[in-house]
Amino acid sequence: MGRETFQKSVNIQNRKASFEYHFEEKFVTGIVLTGTEIKSIRQGKVTLSEAFCYFDDDNLVIKQMTIAQYGNGTYNNHPPDRERRLLLKKRELKRIHAGLEQKGFTLIPIRMFINDKGLAKMEIALAKGKKLYDKRNDIKDRDVKREMSREEY
Repeated sequence: MGRETFQKSVNIQNRKASFEYHFEEKFVTGIVLTGTEIKSIRQGKVTLSEAFCYFDDDNLVIKQMTIAQYGNGTYNNHPPDRERRLLLKKRELKRIHAGLEQKGFTLIPIRMFINDKGLAKMEIALAKGKKLYDKRNDIKDRDVKREMSREEY
């Protein structure tokens, strides 16, 4: 029987988020997962691009984060698009709740990683959407950096 190949370090980024939003404040949270979900995360099979967070009563929940089903999972396999609860301290939850009440703010996942203890963690950000001209400026800055690096070589 072959052994599953797991990545040494998992660092799954939401690249779309930095282009679409200005990050005001970042938080690191824990996630409530099942056994086959953590195995899929260790294989790097997670999609964060469409995910967002919201409050369900007093609990912070992430929705539309896809964790692919585990290849060796049997009838115990998890549904890929289920809502997952995020774990934060009460004062952090209050701070996030106050930030979300301001106009134009949302809560989005930035990255998912495995910490030193082997636990899956997620970095979320209180963010405000960028305007079209902000996105154009970002593209222009990126192109200028690329040209500068080409000229160095």
